[in-house]
Amino acid sequence: FSRYSRGTWTLCETVLLLTLHPLPTPERAAKPQISAFAFFCCVHVFTHVLCGSSSQMTLKECLDECMEALDLFLNNHFTESLERLRPRVNESMYHALIYATVLEMQAMMTFQPDDISNAGNTMKSAQEVCQRSGSHETVAPPPLPRLHLYLQLHAEVCYAECQLQRAALTFLQDENMVSFIKGGIKVRNSYLIYKELHSLIKSPNCLKGPSHIHLEGGISFGIGAFNLTLSLFPPRILKVLEFAGFSGDKEYGLSLLDEGATGLNLRSMLCALLLLCYYTFLTFILGTGEGDVAEAERLLKPFRLRYPRGAIFLFFAGRTEEIKGNIDEVCFIKCAQQAWKQFHHMCYWELMWCFTYKRAWKMAYFYADLLSQESLWSKAMYVYMKAAYLSMLPKDEARPFGEDEVELFRKVPTFKQKIAGKSPPTEKFAIRKARRYKAPSPIKLPVPVLEMMYMWNGFSMISKRPELTEGMMQTLTEAERTLLESPANEYSADDRCLIHLLKGLCLKNQGLLQAAEECFNKVFSSEKKIRFDHYLVPNSLVELSLLFIDQGRRDEAIKLLHKAK
Repeated sequence: FSRYSRGTWTLCETVLLLTLHPLPTPERAAKPQISAFAFFCCVHVFTHVLCGSSSQMTLKECLDECMEALDLFLNNHFTESLERLRPRVNESMYHALIYATVLEMQAMMTFQPDDISNAGNTMKSAQEVCQRSGSHETVAPPPLPRLHLYLQLHAEVCYAECQLQRAALTFLQDENMVSFIKGGIKVRNSYLIYKELHSLIKSPNCLKGPSHIHLEGGISFGIGAFNLTLSLFPPRILKVLEFAGFSGDKEYGLSLLDEGATGLNLRSMLCALLLLCYYTFLTFILGTGEGDVAEAERLLKPFRLRYPRGAIFLFFAGRTEEIKGNIDEVCFIKCAQQAWKQFHHMCYWELMWCFTYKRAWKMAYFYADLLSQESLWSKAMYVYMKAAYLSMLPKDEARPFGEDEVELFRKVPTFKQKIAGKSPPTEKFAIRKARRYKAPSPIKLPVPVLEMMYMWNGFSMISKRPELTEGMMQTLTEAERTLLESPANEYSADDRCLIHLLKGLCLKNQGLLQAAEECFNKVFSSEKKIRFDHYLVPNSLVELSLLFIDQGRRDEAIKLLHKAK
């Protein structure tokens, strides 16, 4: 009988008492009798209880239904997925967690304050459901039946996941330091629970129930996510975090996430998405543009077979092809046709860059314009890119929608925002570059699109397509000629160095290593002439060091990296 809730037994007890002792009335005060309706209720309830037809679902039934809802979600049936989960969000920890996770994904893509607040409240409710399902204070085995202990472990991992996701929402929702500290405490609590659970399931005496694969998947996701994410922090910060009890082992994190992604469990999709983000985005944004395409394709293959039209996996398939040099918009266009509008914005961003690589400035402007109107993630960046694309068009060519790039550049600072108390670095950069247009007679930026493309490591994306690199070289040559023909001004030295840096990248892609080295050295030798864009000198040293590493000149590369630092 332990599978039935206290509420079920209370109801049965109430009906039984009503049956044996009906409420007294003046007519029958002296002679109690059985109520026919109460007797019927008693028989009905006891039949359901004794025959196992309780409204409460077993753990396996809950997990099976959640897997079905997840399948609907990955097949683009987003509304149906939520409807499948909604009826049991107040009684099943897994229904509550998956429902809140879907809402959080939506909130992170829309970036709407109302969506973030709603997701936070839903995740808090999910956490309360997990608390009712099992104590989160300790995972030490209490004197409980084995089934209760096993349910407690599942409740623990769900609780830790709720804590982690609530922390992410806290960072997005509030900008003040108090909220940042609260989010940090949630992160630490989540990590400690995952760490204790991981030790427990690796012990020889660990319980292994019929749904153990889902439990292991949840713990692999948590420990793997922490290790991979923390490994991306600068070494000095990582040492402090390790002193506080965290660990940031990248290889260990990747192995755990891979283990979770390849198993058929409830968190396999989350593990796969985190790995795909790492292989196709983080290695480009935080690294040198050497994404692991083979690993990304291996992870994608089973999901593409299972969800051939799934928007999420279509998006990553497009990104993988983009990294390989196949600058084709087909996957992103298919992805943008799906029902959940927020997926469109991710596709618009990639489509914008695909047309940038092809130098189709007006088409790229079109997608930047769509983002500026529909997405709240980084309006400063979207408006800057709109202005940048317009500035690449000839003076006498008509501007789409009659917009003026000078006015757009001047609006960029008004869209500045903060995430987790900090302004995104790319927004800061865009605002800094747009300052040139504050003057009554502004001096035009030479190649703002190509400069921002460099910031997002776009020159690595076109390295496998010689014709695209050749097109960029033509644009840079024209800009250099225009610069030489124009009268000197306070930005002249900065603009010349920028063009040298970008030409060096193109020459490197073309295999002209000596010419590329000369371009990077020209920037370094002009250090004292640069007045505004001081980032050009350390970046040129980094690019030169990467060039030396490719040539096997490691000692020279290390010296340059120290100098850049």
